[in-house]
Amino acid sequence: MRALSIAILAGFVLASVPALADAQAQQAKPPVQTPPAAQKPTAPAATQKPATPPATQKPATPPPPFPEGSKVAYVNLNGVAAESVEGRGYSAQVQTLQQRRQGELDAKNKAIIGLQQKAQQGANTMSESAIADLNRQIEKQQVELQRAQQDAQTEIQELTQRLQLEFQRKIMPIIEQVAQKRGLHLVFSTDAGIVFANPGLDLTDEVIKAFDASLTRPTVPQK
Repeated sequence: MRALSIAILAGFVLASVPALADAQAQQAKPPVQTPPAAQKPTAPAATQKPATPPATQKPATPPPPFPEGSKVAYVNLNGVAAESVEGRGYSAQVQTLQQRRQGELDAKNKAIIGLQQKAQQGANTMSESAIADLNRQIEKQQVELQRAQQDAQTEIQELTQRLQLEFQRKIMPIIEQVAQKRGLHLVFSTDAGIVFANPGLDLTDEVIKAFDASLTRPTVPQK
């Protein structure tokens, strides 16, 4: 069933990761001290109401049955990317890179703030040449910071695109495997847009299970 095809998921590994913060110099505002609220007197033990037992969790609703004889189904690929072991691993890779680059930008930004504070504090005591030298250092480091921001964004985008292609290469055979098992003729992706569909046709959970199971199978060495 080679007719199956899926579109590259735009930014699926970044769904839970915030974008790189703007590393412009900003002073953190001190937290507002809120006076503690007056404590209410504790009621006597005789008048206290018994503790309410915790609410019991409702059992998970089983998925609707797959319509018998159907030759069409659909998959939520973003759901597969977010909930499968492989998809979570991709997200972790992007998040790790993003956090590392954010730390580097924060360090550069902190250095700029230090120079700006030094220039402000020495405005009346430092010579004009020393102030001018500080301003040149600040401008130079600001340019380097902007370049570092652009480089970080480019690196994260390139990693994201590479992981998207890798995800597509790995998930296609899994979808084909599930489709062949059920004797399907067509599998849609909800990410491409479906107006209405019977929820029983949703193969997302089945694809996730098959995807995760494929990672535990031993690889047969090629002769």
